[in-house]
Amino acid sequence: MPFSIFLYQNVRWLLGGLLLTFFSSFGQTFFISLSAGDIRNEYGLSHGDFGGLYMLATLASALTLPYVGKIVDRISVKLTVLIIAPALAVACVSMAFSHSLVLLVLTIYALRLFGQGMMTHTSMTAMGRWYSAQRGKAVSVAVVGHQVGEAILPIVFIYTVLWVGWRNSWLLSAAALLFVALPVVYLLMRTERVPRASDPAERHTAARHWTRAEVLQDKYFWLTMLGVLCPSFIGTTIFFHQIYLVELRAWDAETFALSFTVMAILTFAFALISGYLVDRLSAVSLLPVFLIPLGAACLVLAYFDQAYAMFIFMGLLGISYGVSSTLFGALWPEIYGTKHLGSVRSIVIAMMVFGTALGPGVTGFLIDIGISYPLQVGTMGIYCLAASALMLFVTRGVTARRLVVSSV
Repeated sequence: MPFSIFLYQNVRWLLGGLLLTFFSSFGQTFFISLSAGDIRNEYGLSHGDFGGLYMLATLASALTLPYVGKIVDRISVKLTVLIIAPALAVACVSMAFSHSLVLLVLTIYALRLFGQGMMTHTSMTAMGRWYSAQRGKAVSVAVVGHQVGEAILPIVFIYTVLWVGWRNSWLLSAAALLFVALPVVYLLMRTERVPRASDPAERHTAARHWTRAEVLQDKYFWLTMLGVLCPSFIGTTIFFHQIYLVELRAWDAETFALSFTVMAILTFAFALISGYLVDRLSAVSLLPVFLIPLGAACLVLAYFDQAYAMFIFMGLLGISYGVSSTLFGALWPEIYGTKHLGSVRSIVIAMMVFGTALGPGVTGFLIDIGISYPLQVGTMGIYCLAASALMLFVTRGVTARRLVVSSV
């Protein structure tokens, strides 16, 4: 089916998924870290202190997500939206009025749980369940919301802060959630998509539907996670310390914010390209390549301090993010089926959130004790290249297992 026809026939569900990922930005590290300097100044926190608090709150959200995430298997998407959008708005309001460390930690916990966690989880679970042979296309469109958020929200937030201050900017974020995200997404997704006679037959599918307990006993799941966790860990680490990075390299903050646009454009392009490749080849087949651009991006950031390096880094990061964002939405139903997809994905998202928690805390501590930040980033790049080789082993093993089970 031509992509234009696919978009036309499915615009309401795809737009709903895209808006969910877009509004997840309010709980993403790149957005929260835009207030990192103000938070550290007002609360008297060092890089390590704030990184530790952020890690604590994010770890708590990761532990909670497997329990909260199961609701997508039990209630409709529209009802899930009625829960998570207001909850995320309350967290934004709390950020605006918080003046105690305890409330700050609880606020970040709620932002991470309902923003990065549940908004993204709900979108990807819906796309994975509602589409089969066209799952790659559906996911690639829905994840564009992340790139749109990364492209426009940093610069919008920076200028909004100059206009009304950083706390009032969080109040405006809450208003956007309540008066735009909640009604619009609810209306778009109030009717669940059902298979159509015109849908093409599924080509890449799991031989059976795995339960969450079975998935957790599968060795290939844990090996895959060694690669899957890299983008969230590395991206969160770098964006969390972006103010420190800009100061370290003597870069212009506004120019660095502008470089997000380069990342967003390439992420968007490669999300769509990888959507086509997933439907044509399979998500599993892309596992060995998605970390190579990320590894190269880290090495550029670690060993080049010229201003143009930020744009090269963002470009390479965008390529890896584009491929991985589509890949991660299509991979799990392809390997483990769709019946228990909400439960399975909640574990995956929880582990990814756990990875985002470790990054800022560990690197912040290492910065405080004098470990070179560029050295840390370079080490991450080398790990990505090594993990790519491991993903080739995973691809071969999962493919062989699926063929054996299908032939029985």
